[in-house]
Amino acid sequence: MVVLRQRMGCPARPSRGHFLKRGRFHALMAVVATATKGCSVSDFRLEEFLPYQLAILSMKVSEGFARIYKEKFGISVAEWRVLAHLSQDEKVSIREIHCRVRMDKSKTSRAAARLEKAGYVTKRENRCDRRLVELALTESGRALVDEIAPLGMEYQARVLEALPEPERTEFRQAVVALLEQFE
Repeated sequence: MVVLRQRMGCPARPSRGHFLKRGRFHALMAVVATATKGCSVSDFRLEEFLPYQLAILSMKVSEGFARIYKEKFGISVAEWRVLAHLSQDEKVSIREIHCRVRMDKSKTSRAAARLEKAGYVTKRENRCDRRLVELALTESGRALVDEIAPLGMEYQARVLEALPEPERTEFRQAVVALLEQFE
């Protein structure tokens, strides 16, 4: 385990909060443990392990786009995810966003509260279920999404430029197929 941590560029003995905050290390270790049953540690190559590669790729792509909207608009990844989901539906509950994005419910709530304070979203109690809070974009929230969305499309195009044209389409199809497999 220590060797694996060091290969990942992590301290041999992480502080309690180092990985536990996000739970990434423990989730990764569970996947690694399952995938490596019956093989020795010397047979396992983390850099070649698909879940690891996808996690790193996702993180790098997300961080690249986050730098753009954070610098220009001062919003966080969590806030962007809430705005993006609200742009797809008229009203969405915090619970729905939490489930779709797989983001911590408390993180989703805090992002929604910051967006409400900034005037980008409104919060209302659901008429049918008072335990649920419905979020909706305000006019300024829609305007913000209208500014960020084209930047996202440009960023996506730049990321995909790393692949030759026929492979871009194949890559996008493969991503959709993998996502459907895990639904």
